[in-house]
Amino acid sequence: MVARMSRTFPAAHPAPWPEATPASLGFDAARLDAAVAFAAAHETPWPYDLAGHIGRGGFEPPPDNEVLGPLWPRGAPGGLITRNGVLAARWGDTREVSQTFSVAKSYLSLLAGIAVADGLIPDIDRPVRESVDDGGFDSPQNVPVTWRHLLTNTSEWEGTLFGKADAIDRGRNLGVEGQGKKGERALEPAGTHWEYNDVRVNRLSLSLLRVFGRPLPEMFRERVLGPIGGSADWRWDGYRTSWVTLADGSRVQSVPGGTHWGGGLAIHAEDQARVGLLALNRGAWGGRQLVPASWFDQSTQPCALNPHYGFLWWLNSDGARFPSAARDAFFASGAGGNLTWVDPSSGIVAVLRWTDPAAMDGFIGRVRAAILG
Repeated sequence: MVARMSRTFPAAHPAPWPEATPASLGFDAARLDAAVAFAAAHETPWPYDLAGHIGRGGFEPPPDNEVLGPLWPRGAPGGLITRNGVLAARWGDTREVSQTFSVAKSYLSLLAGIAVADGLIPDIDRPVRESVDDGGFDSPQNVPVTWRHLLTNTSEWEGTLFGKADAIDRGRNLGVEGQGKKGERALEPAGTHWEYNDVRVNRLSLSLLRVFGRPLPEMFRERVLGPIGGSADWRWDGYRTSWVTLADGSRVQSVPGGTHWGGGLAIHAEDQARVGLLALNRGAWGGRQLVPASWFDQSTQPCALNPHYGFLWWLNSDGARFPSAARDAFFASGAGGNLTWVDPSSGIVAVLRWTDPAAMDGFIGRVRAAILG
């Protein structure tokens, strides 16, 4: 089986990805071409003007939609398909840098795993306030919040961070690309309710900044993207309101786990594929363990309150999220049609940029149908 072959790790950017014919990678070439054509033909319905889209209430109406970080026009559809680290197909400009929205959440998960490995987070089931003393976890509602709660979106953290209240995302309807509300609800105790809440993810990001004592973009470059040969073309922007003072007195910018209110991670598809390959290989790259393999074991286990969610990665354990995907597949997913699909059983890592979310499963099904044998 091709999926069990040794993996190839591409040379550092700007070297091109190693390529091979679809047939040599175990694909039917015509069917793989059809999958690529399908993705290219299904562009996201989002406008190119992201600032206008969000400013006009793309996520929520005023005043909660105030943009706090930079936004610029999105790119055209594009992406690539790799198998065991070898490029099988690409479309569009795979080095076009665009904002990724919530794909960044999965990258925060990688940084959390590194913080655990470094001993900066001794136990993810202990309250965050034991290692982060900045007042954010002092209220009765927030005292019990653990790192696991933040990583699984079950924290029920309450508060306002960088000018955004957690209540903005309470009851959000994920079925329409993050838009709309089911209606605000009363808070539950920490660990008893699952909710996709960007303010709480940003609270995790700030907490990681506190324990590292260094900006997260620096940590991501030094511990993840640099060692895997990524480019220097990406950027991870914070908000104009997210400057904080660290214990050493330095002023640094906390970065969000998405682009809900601007900012966030802007990166190209080839760098994203490198991160996907690192995840496929359970944190190892070319013989070096960058993120503990055990962290990926935990990250891809369904949390107790949502079978489709691990540690800031989307899962497919019951086949409900993407019926055409394998049950062991997991995903870094961002609004607007941004997806990194990691498929351990086949060795596939695919990146889609600005693809209609409604077409994602159709693409996955076509790629899987192209696998020979």
